[in-house]
Amino acid sequence: MRRQKKAQPREPLPHTARGAATRARIIEAAGDLVYRRGASATSLEDIMEASATSKSQLYHYFADKDALMRAVIELQTRRVMGVQAAHLDTVNSLAGLRRWRDAVVTMNRATRGVGGCPLGSLASALSDQSESARALLAHGFDLWESQLRRGLGAMRDSGKLKPEANPAELATAMIAALQGGLLLAQTTRSSRPLELALDMAIGHVAPLSG
Repeated sequence: MRRQKKAQPREPLPHTARGAATRARIIEAAGDLVYRRGASATSLEDIMEASATSKSQLYHYFADKDALMRAVIELQTRRVMGVQAAHLDTVNSLAGLRRWRDAVVTMNRATRGVGGCPLGSLASALSDQSESARALLAHGFDLWESQLRRGLGAMRDSGKLKPEANPAELATAMIAALQGGLLLAQTTRSSRPLELALDMAIGHVAPLSG
């Protein structure tokens, strides 16, 4: 009989508005530091200083750094989806895909690739270190893909994509191209690799258009 893995315990949630604000401040400070420096280069002491909180306050809400990093993953997922949803909600045609591509490239060009993808950078740092973090990151990427899946599915349903098109596989391929492009853009400080990767992905969709 297979042993079931124990569920990851949830961190205690604050009971007061002040407590909620303190917890949120810790997570946001941690998210900003981790995005700029990376998870391994960010200590709990750094986070306490940036959030103006004490050790007792931090440990009141988070058992350890792993627990805090899980909260950071959830925060970055919300941030990414908040930005992406505005563009992906209008993806119902090849023109919509290209508008999304242009928006992503414009955002990357504004930062010259610095920081890379908020979720992708966490995946590189945490996926092999923590199974619970890996699962949260996989969920975040699935939320991102699901927006593309819905748009591509709507295109197929309306006849803008051929019946043999597979929205799920196309969405996965596009997110993979996006992540590879963002990584190279971060490394080269140029948005050109991202442009090429997304153009290639959309070029794969174009022949399937109805």
